[in-house]
Amino acid sequence: MKKTYFSALTLCTLIHLSAQQVQWQKDIRSNTQDFLSQVTTTIDGQYLITGSSIQSSKLQTEGSKQNNGYDFHLVKLDQQGTEVWEKYVSGNNHDYLSAAVTTQDGGSLIAGTSYSGKGLDKKEDSKGGSDIWLIRLNEFGDELWQRTIGTPQDDEARSVIQTTDLGYMIAGNIQNPKNGLGSKDVWIVRLDKNGKTTGENIISGVGLDEVEKLIPTMDGGALLGIYSRSGITKYKSNAPAPSAANVTSKNTENYGEGDYWIIKLSKEGKVEWEKNYGGKGDDHIRTLSLTSSGYLIGGESRSERSGNKSVGIEEGTDLWLISLNEKGEELWQKSYNFGNRDILMGTSVLHSADDKSSKGILLGGYTQAEGKIQTDDETFWMLYLNPSGEEQWRKHVKGESRKREERLSDIKLNRDGSIILAGTSAEELGKENWKIVKLGDKQLDQLIEKQDIKIYPNPVSDYAYVEIGSQFKEADIMLYDMGGRQLQSLKTKNKVTKINTQNLIQGAYLVTIKTDNNKTASAKLIKK
Repeated sequence: MKKTYFSALTLCTLIHLSAQQVQWQKDIRSNTQDFLSQVTTTIDGQYLITGSSIQSSKLQTEGSKQNNGYDFHLVKLDQQGTEVWEKYVSGNNHDYLSAAVTTQDGGSLIAGTSYSGKGLDKKEDSKGGSDIWLIRLNEFGDELWQRTIGTPQDDEARSVIQTTDLGYMIAGNIQNPKNGLGSKDVWIVRLDKNGKTTGENIISGVGLDEVEKLIPTMDGGALLGIYSRSGITKYKSNAPAPSAANVTSKNTENYGEGDYWIIKLSKEGKVEWEKNYGGKGDDHIRTLSLTSSGYLIGGESRSERSGNKSVGIEEGTDLWLISLNEKGEELWQKSYNFGNRDILMGTSVLHSADDKSSKGILLGGYTQAEGKIQTDDETFWMLYLNPSGEEQWRKHVKGESRKREERLSDIKLNRDGSIILAGTSAEELGKENWKIVKLGDKQLDQLIEKQDIKIYPNPVSDYAYVEIGSQFKEADIMLYDMGGRQLQSLKTKNKVTKINTQNLIQGAYLVTIKTDNNKTASAKLIKK
């Protein structure tokens, strides 16, 4: 049963944005407290919305496999906001979907925390406590493989990336690890493309350390963002080491109650450098992004100028951004305030066409009331910065009623300058709907360096994606060999279209597009 509805009335009640135009909004309604974790842009320009929901009683009568608890919940939307498919994945207990990554073949890997044993959709037994449950899906939502990984303790999944060898790196936490040092440690697991474990790392301090984010880096490695309440620690060599895992202890001092702990990993998973940032209060890291000069670290701060924090706070909890170069050296720090408790949930960096420069930074989050309720509390907000962190504009996106509590979960800046905001909207406590809004932005659109035609990946093995940069309603895509013989022809209404190259022999080909407004463009495709 589909639970997705289009609300024209809702669009009318969004505040007028001088630069943004609402292209569409989707409300995925529920009678329970649903959790939305992430919106992921697929390689063909569609949107995978992931989180956790309790399936409705009507779905039970229709024979859907479920357990009366929380299940993995996925909804895929096309570029126009129309539902492509909806999927639940069920264990026999509560299962919470927390992370997803789209893969180069157009599918995805989803990762969550499972309290289920073997049964229903779950094919492996529990390892003890809660485990990390990984499921590899194709573009249609069909399962390709799944893995349950865990320790005898409670384990949770937080973030996942695809590596340059088409494998995966999973970042999670272990509660009260027997072989670690603190009350909660970070656990990194590397898998090959078929889900086989190829390596592990435990990153540990003497206190509580929770990984919040993992992103891939340009050199094939990864950057870890950890909320840390641990100081300098040396792992005792006579302590029993976890099986098949390298243990890394913290070598940087904390400045306050909680700090940003940043770790750069090589593609083999080894620590290359680590940095700790914080003031005397509590500073909670939320987001990581790549920039042309290095990395952007973001979160919220309750610290005044202290420790190595060079900016103060205005009210409650403020946003705190740090720009680092590729060696982890600080470039700048900035602080921003919306009032009350400001919570940063997503960051997107606008890059030049050649990825050699960053042109802007888009932040998304919400402000949670603390005491006196302000006009724009509990609504989605966006903040746009130049590459140096200077504020350019800020906007709020409101819901149907001021009584509703709205919390942004994720924000994505698309290649065409449009913006996807995904979060929850509660008409009453315990009934959180998923709310997805797509905005077109004239200011950002002018900054985008558009190519008439772009093909990726290129060289290609099985499938390629053709992206059309100009505006159109319908276009023809033709594939020719270098002798001018037409091999494929298809019509599309999408900005990004998938073409099958499996039957092509190795060599060069020409892809040509022609739009309904008589614009044409061609690009070379290399079959490897």
